[in-house]
Amino acid sequence: GPRRRRTTLLKPANLLFAGVALGIIAGAQLFGALPAAAQPAVVVTMSDAPPKFIPDKVSVKVGQTVEWKNTGHTIHDVTTKPGPIVKADQVAVPAGAQPFDSGFLAPGKTFSYTFTVPGTYRYICIPHQADGMTGEVEVTK
Repeated sequence: GPRRRRTTLLKPANLLFAGVALGIIAGAQLFGALPAAAQPAVVVTMSDAPPKFIPDKVSVKVGQTVEWKNTGHTIHDVTTKPGPIVKADQVAVPAGAQPFDSGFLAPGKTFSYTFTVPGTYRYICIPHQADGMTGEVEVTK
């Protein structure tokens, strides 16, 4: 008699499995390599003895990110915002740029900021301003 041709149907379960497998592969690739914008161009450490930013002066291009990492055993912060306990002459941002403030960073914590406006940013660590813990980021086009 006539031979029947076997047809293989794509079952929903098989499609789901293929989708999950592709999703896992795509996810592994995504997490393996973060987008370039998320990777800091420069890492500045915050130390305790003496309290200082290392290096205290860095230069990046517009669109690049600086990451501050508290490598000390005390709280540090990074701020360009003048305020009641921050002297206005110790902090500065270029015209058109928003001031930034990390808030207090516990030991081991980090704060990142991506610079979009060229110019000179001067910042301090509020708990250690009396110790002269200041820093500067020069942003070029």
